[in-house]
Amino acid sequence: MNLYKSIEDLQAFVAAERAQGHRIAFVPTMGALHAGHLSLVKRALSECDRCIVSVFVNPTQFNDPRDLETYPRTLEADSELLASVGTSALFAPEVSTIYPEEDKRTFDVGAVAEVMEGRFRPGHFNGVMQVVSRLFDIVRPDCAYFGEKDFQQISVIRAMVHLIGSPVEIIACPIVREADGLALSSRNVRLTPEGRAAAPAIYRILSESRSWAHELTPAELIERVIREINAVPTLRVEYFEIVDTDSLQPIASWSDSPAPHGCITVYCGEVRLIDNIAYH
Repeated sequence: MNLYKSIEDLQAFVAAERAQGHRIAFVPTMGALHAGHLSLVKRALSECDRCIVSVFVNPTQFNDPRDLETYPRTLEADSELLASVGTSALFAPEVSTIYPEEDKRTFDVGAVAEVMEGRFRPGHFNGVMQVVSRLFDIVRPDCAYFGEKDFQQISVIRAMVHLIGSPVEIIACPIVREADGLALSSRNVRLTPEGRAAAPAIYRILSESRSWAHELTPAELIERVIREINAVPTLRVEYFEIVDTDSLQPIASWSDSPAPHGCITVYCGEVRLIDNIAYH
């Protein structure tokens, strides 16, 4: 596996692969890789000839400086994991490489970026769109692969691709979970032993809530999920919303959407965890 720090070297690699008619896949990450990331690489390599992975902790998407400071950085271990699944190239640039000057671009993709995470993390999605559009411009992949744990982010990136006229195909891949149901996340390494024991209750209660949909309205179901999760020591729900899968707008009745989806953010101690579940 080739490791590239500079844009020029990476683009020379991509040009050589394209000259051979190879189809290029791309998996953008912030590192601290786990089996969820590796599942994206494996899927990419099953559908394309080469897979490039970026590891870059993007400062513009953090609205909490402490979160940026404490985000795990494990490039050596990440590199070994990526090589073990056949990754073609790792792009690990410095901040000055991605942002030689301040990125002042703003992206207006409408309501999909304004609800849920957009409301609780102002500026977060604009930072995501800054870095992803920049990486797409550098790598110029045919396809890019994202995990469905970041359910809203996928909608935002699809909207951005449409807005800027990018030809990149966005492919969403299923959430990978621990045996006890906890969605894999780079932030899980920051959980205390008590927090790690409590965190699986998030998905357990979400899963149970599917059966409640037959007798409760969306608002009633939301209230019950929040109450049950908040009853677990160390867990505190920041928000739980049931939205239409495409528009991401909240629904008042199950008949308001052919594909309702529940999206949740829970603080487990100081660690912020996100998860989601389909109600269809």
